[in-house]
Formats: sequence, C-alpha cells, structure tokens
Amino acid sequence: MAGIGVFRIFDPKVRRHLISDEGEVVIDEVRQHWVVYSVPMLEVALAAALLLTMAATAIGGQPVLLAIVLVLLTHAFWQFLTHHRDRFVVTNMRVMRIRGVFSQTVATTPIARVLDITLQKPIIGRMLGYGHFVFESAAQDQGFREIKWVSRPDDRDLTIQRVIQRTGLRASASVDVLQGDEDSDDDGTGPIGMDSAQEVTATAPVITTTAPQARPSSSPSATKSIFNSERGNWTDED
Repeated sequence: MAGIGVFRIFDPKVRRHLISDEGEVVIDEVRQHWVVYSVPMLEVALAAALLLTMAATAIGGQPVLLAIVLVLLTHAFWQFLTHHRDRFVVTNMRVMRIRGVFSQTVATTPIARVLDITLQKPIIGRMLGYGHFVFESAAQDQGFREIKWVSRPDDRDLTIQRVIQRTGLRASASVDVLQGDEDSDDDGTGPIGMDSAQEVTATAPVITTTAPQARPSSSPSATKSIFNSERGNWTDED
C-alpha cells in the first residue's frame, strides 16, 4: 500500500495539462507495458536475496554487500518512477508525451500534424502484448519519433486513427467556414440559411438580353423588378 501511495504522489497528473476551457478531453492515456518493470523487479529480487544471505550467514564483507543492496534498490526505484511517469496521451485536439521524475518534459503537437504511423510488433511483443509506435511527422523533433513499450498496440493504433480521421473532418469544416461555405442543411453547396434552390438562383450567371422596347405602362407595378424580394441587395431602379 505504501508503494501505491508513493506512485500516486509521483503520478504525472495529465489532466492539469489539458485545455479544459476549449473542451479538450483525454481519449487515451498510454502507460508503458509491464515488461519494462522486469529489470527493476530483478534488481529488487537480487537485493532481497543478498539481504537474506547476510542475515542467514556470517559472511565477510557485509558493508560492501549492504552498499550493493542499496545501489540496487535505489536504481530499481528510479527505474520504476521513470517508466511510471512516461505517458503518451491522445486527446481530441493533440498528442502529448510527459516524461521526467523531478524535472518534467511535456511535448505536444496537434493531432492533425500526425501524418504516418508505423506500428512495430516484435515476436516477443506479439506474445506479451506490446508494440512500438514510430511517428513520421514534424513531431519527431519533440520526442514523438518513437513511443516504445505500448500495451495493447492494435487497440491504441485504431484509437489514434479514429481521432485523426475525426480531426481531419473538423479541419475540412473549418476551412469551409473560413471560405464562407457554412451550410446548415449539410448539402455542402452554400452558406447557412440558404437552401439548394436559393443557392442555385443566387449563384447562377445572369444573362442579359436585349428585348424589344415595350410600350410604357401606366401601372407603377409594371416596372417592379423580379428581384425585388426579401433580400436587401436586390433593389428597384426606375
């Protein structure tokens, strides 16, 4: 229980890095696979064996053995914390990697900048359930080049691909908005509030023909323009 409390104290606390007021949420928080803790566990087991040997037998050089035990335990604890605090986070806006025990490094990049992802699964990784991600994007200079020891790599790969696809659709919609092509009826043909018939009418080219001059009418309504409608940009000109 004490060990769990220590790890909670050293938790990177990913959610404090989110842009909550912009609606950013965590889609997936990737911890490293348990296989990375195998070496620290071996070091702890070796230190425990040395302590038992020192307690059971009166061998010489106990100060040296005690120093070795302390070194092994310190190194194992440091490795535990290093792997525990290494997180790869996927949100609905960006990807982040948080690393470091005392000094922390937070690298971020927008999810739309993630171009190509290579999933590497060695033979042992396929047996134990881990893989390595290789990102081909501008983010490789910020610590995203390789994300190793990812548990459940196939599920994580699908999650990232879904987020990228949805972000791409939102980016396309944003471009349409900037170009004035917002369309609430989702037909993709014109601004909001204008149906397809109005769009065709508004955007169709106006062909001007010279008709024979008609006899002037005494009725004022005879000279009313056909475009004199609710739209203020069409006006009557006498």
